[in-house]
Amino acid sequence: MKRAKTIADDWIWIIDHSVQTGTEKCLLILGIRAEDLPKDRSLVYEDVEPIEMFPVVQSNGQIVYEQLEAVVEKTGVPRAIVGDYGSDIKSGIEQFCIEHPETAYIYDVKHKMAALLKKVLSGNERWEMFISLASKTKQQLQQTALGALVPPAQRSKARYMNTEYLLGWGKNLLLFLSQSDELISQQGYVVADVKNKLGWILAFHDEIDSWSDLLDMTSMTENFIRNKGVFDEGSLELSKLLNAKVLLSDSDVTLQFKQDVLDFVKNESQKAKPGERLLGSSEIIESVFGKQKFIEKEQSKSGFTGLLLTLGAIVSKTTNDVVKQAMESTPTRTIRGWYKENIKKSLQAGRIDAFNLQDKSLKMGTN
Repeated sequence: MKRAKTIADDWIWIIDHSVQTGTEKCLLILGIRAEDLPKDRSLVYEDVEPIEMFPVVQSNGQIVYEQLEAVVEKTGVPRAIVGDYGSDIKSGIEQFCIEHPETAYIYDVKHKMAALLKKVLSGNERWEMFISLASKTKQQLQQTALGALVPPAQRSKARYMNTEYLLGWGKNLLLFLSQSDELISQQGYVVADVKNKLGWILAFHDEIDSWSDLLDMTSMTENFIRNKGVFDEGSLELSKLLNAKVLLSDSDVTLQFKQDVLDFVKNESQKAKPGERLLGSSEIIESVFGKQKFIEKEQSKSGFTGLLLTLGAIVSKTTNDVVKQAMESTPTRTIRGWYKENIKKSLQAGRIDAFNLQDKSLKMGTN
């Protein structure tokens, strides 16, 4: 994190907030230079550099803007910033781009596609009925002989970023039910129970085809941007791919969704200069957060701890020489100083202090 970065005008920052239990947030900024973007593949940890992290007890657009301005000293003004449209981040980046018009704000493709799916599915009566029945089915069957056939758990947060799992289950179940009774029975299931408990999905056959088209276009677009980035002819190239796909449904909803996708990619593509390629996905930072929380395990339930510093160690090229230089240049007292300045009392420590009433009363009685 403290290693000197090259000052250049082609840095691309990838930013997002990590949140745990409590009110704290941590803004993480990863970076990669445009000249170092890999071709025809998505980013991996070794591709990006840790630029800065800011643990805070509160955040808003102004705070994010000030954090971004502070980082300019490390890399220079970036060519682009990739992030979602969370209110704090969006407001902060937009203010930064007003002050630095050479910087493009790129909307992370996965979050945008989730927003487009939400636009189509949210409030759709048949979709709401489908997810309700799927939820009830999971509750009723997960500890029965039909447990292997139950739908995946549904996430209340970022639901539209995870529709692929639910629809994938729906498609597989329809295929399963299309088998003969004999084949279903041979797999160890009571046919009457299967049809009684899961047969409701047959009434959603047409909708699942239509929703699957949306999901396939979403996946194709995400993979395209993830691997190729944002460039001036990007929308035309993606249009050829989407037009070549055979749709299961040619409904007005499906066709409008495809147009919305292409309009988004065209808008983002216009932010790149002729011959320039920019990053269009912040997926790498989501993966870093996931790995950091895996390292923390149960400690993540206590709010941020000193293990937050593993965010900087997960990414970049780590060799024996890099580790040796880091250990020689960053003494333990520097780590302790950073921790004292940036990490507040964990929830576990607060819980111990608040509930340790017996020790407190004994001390008061002694006094």
